[in-house]
Amino acid sequence: MLGPVFNREALVVPKRPKTYLSRGVYVLVLFLLLCTGYLVLDGSRSLLTTSDSARFGGWMFALLSPLQFLVLSSLAAVGAASSVAQEKDRRTLLLLLMTRLSGFEVVVGKLTASLLGPLSMLVCAMPLFLVLPLLGGVSPAQVLSVFVVTAATIVFAGSVGTVVGLWREKTFQAIALTVLLLLMYMAIAEIIAVIGGVPETIALALSPPRALLAAASPLASLSSATAIGISYFVGVSVLMSIATLVFGVMKVRIWNPSRDVRLKAPEPETSEDLREYSEPATWKVRQARQVWKNPILWREIMTWAYGRKVVVIRVAFVALFLLVAGALYFQIQSGVAMEPAGRIGRALPAATLPLAALGVISLVLVNALAVNAVTGERDGLALDLLLVTDLTPSEFVFGKLLGVLYVAKEMILLPLALVVYLAANGVMTVENATYLFVGAITLYVFVSMLGIHSALNYVAGRTATLASLGTVFFLCVGIAICMTIMVSFRGAFQLQLAPFLVMILGGGAALFASLGWRNPSSAIFAASFLLPLITFYAITQFLLQTDHLFVVFSLVVGYGFTTAAMMIPALSEFDVSLDRDRGAGGDSA
Repeated sequence: MLGPVFNREALVVPKRPKTYLSRGVYVLVLFLLLCTGYLVLDGSRSLLTTSDSARFGGWMFALLSPLQFLVLSSLAAVGAASSVAQEKDRRTLLLLLMTRLSGFEVVVGKLTASLLGPLSMLVCAMPLFLVLPLLGGVSPAQVLSVFVVTAATIVFAGSVGTVVGLWREKTFQAIALTVLLLLMYMAIAEIIAVIGGVPETIALALSPPRALLAAASPLASLSSATAIGISYFVGVSVLMSIATLVFGVMKVRIWNPSRDVRLKAPEPETSEDLREYSEPATWKVRQARQVWKNPILWREIMTWAYGRKVVVIRVAFVALFLLVAGALYFQIQSGVAMEPAGRIGRALPAATLPLAALGVISLVLVNALAVNAVTGERDGLALDLLLVTDLTPSEFVFGKLLGVLYVAKEMILLPLALVVYLAANGVMTVENATYLFVGAITLYVFVSMLGIHSALNYVAGRTATLASLGTVFFLCVGIAICMTIMVSFRGAFQLQLAPFLVMILGGGAALFASLGWRNPSSAIFAASFLLPLITFYAITQFLLQTDHLFVVFSLVVGYGFTTAAMMIPALSEFDVSLDRDRGAGGDSA
């Protein structure tokens, strides 16, 4: 019914060991988080009464539901966009369009094939979530509502990623536009819900985070407005997914092949044709441009190395920046931004969440751009030419690194401009603003080098992108989730540290597998296990609102050392993975 594209993926997926590995690791991580929360709470107060058990079950359900929502919806969006981009990089999408496959079979087939992973992980996690009602505090209806909302969001995010991937040519453009469009949609829906004064049912129908929180709340079964709003959200998400797919089916053969695929002029066959081809059409000749000493850096800065369509991404990021800046402006005008942390149950200042969200988004986009900076060279068959020139490794690495930072200047400078604005209005001190500047620059350099390192070690562009973005996601979100558990269950720190060490050591092993699976080194091994601990310590100090000098010092030391651990092997020689690159037998060059 869905076409041969889906049928092939459905037959191949069960034969891949990584399919079962990803499902098992996902459920295992959720189970470890559940065990960690139990050990932390039991260390300070045993679950002796029914009320304690119900409180624990309800709190863990409120923690795991948003985490699952964020992980699977992000995986669906990025996975769908990168899957289509991979077809374009391999030039196989044109072959699909030349067959008898209809637009429906191509678009919907790619969408359903890319959603096999997220939806199967969602189904595998259901037995674990159904254990929580046995503890009390959670009803099976809440679990079912959360899973329905999550599944609807996954389908919508995957639909947007598939259509944007068919629209854009480059992997970075597809991933960046998918992320920005989804975030802008949620931001606009939140603005409508807060400022527009719409009814509760309409607000829930438009905002995925609101719908998820409402579904996870016990009031969902008690309030008819909440239940109707959740039903409206599922219906709106399905209708928007269908509308997006219909638009993609109508445009798939208009967008592809793009203007980049041009027909070559026929070769001259006679002397007259040769004379015609040799005669210049005009006497005007473009003057040659002076190339810098580092040609890589010159190409990154002085040419459209990532295509002219990167301007669309910049405009979208500026629009998202304006939304965040408007939210901070209203917080400052109303005085909410000036309230001290801890007031009315708030653990952090009000301005922290929008600023941190914009910062994480910019880090993700810069990282995706850095990955595409190298994978684009490999897909364009230009990397092999660079390997045989007299270009030095330092020229290549620093050229790409500085070029990425220059191309992504709007994504770096605009969040820093918000820091200056908050400092000028007295929301934060000049000292803390300086610390934030230093820490942000360190993180931007780290994610740029991480993207280049992943692209040099993974041949497939999709694998490199997912590995790099997964590392950033783990460091930004995974450890923050662990810290949320610690802050919520306030008790003896020495009793809470042991279960967290298990999580951090497991995360360090996964980080080492991502960074050093091909060329492991002692520096990368040390960085993989020390970086989660350092990030853990930095987030602890920040949540406790102590001296922020310790926060920025630990970040600069930890992420600076990791950046050096990835950079030094790349500077020593062109250590580029060419495994399975066109059937070559060599490992590297």
